[in-house]
Amino acid sequence: MNKPDQLRRVLLAHVPDLKASPDRLSLFIDKGRVVASAGSLGFVCAYTLNVVVQDYAGDVPALLVPVLAWIAEAQPDLLQKPERQPFTFGAELMDEKAADVSIYIDLTETVQVQVNPEGGFSTVALPEPVMADEFAGVCCVLLRQLKLGADIVAESETPPGA
Repeated sequence: MNKPDQLRRVLLAHVPDLKASPDRLSLFIDKGRVVASAGSLGFVCAYTLNVVVQDYAGDVPALLVPVLAWIAEAQPDLLQKPERQPFTFGAELMDEKAADVSIYIDLTETVQVQVNPEGGFSTVALPEPVMADEFAGVCCVLLRQLKLGADIVAESETPPGA
């Protein structure tokens, strides 16, 4: 699964509090399930990504903006949900300066299975289809002006340590 690592790279790049202390960021895959395709070994992984930021001393909305920008690129169908609620979050307020924040995002990744000529198989995560911007004022214009949108795709494709 590629999306958790992509989001991790985005958060570490765009949230100064996390850039300084990346060990305070944890990601968990909850409620994972497989949706099989009839007549194919390909499938869809569906899961809830739980992003946990411990002892976050920044502004919580400032943490949510890069998540929203990443969703616009990585899982744009979430922005088209009728209730316009692409993810949920909660926080444990530790004191007046810090909180433990949890963000819950329902994600999917389509996996194609290919049989290798020499035997065995390999899997490939397919990219999300490109969707029109239907979350006016947030995706394409505002977030790109903040220099998040254009960087998110490039950073999400850069392997760790590169």
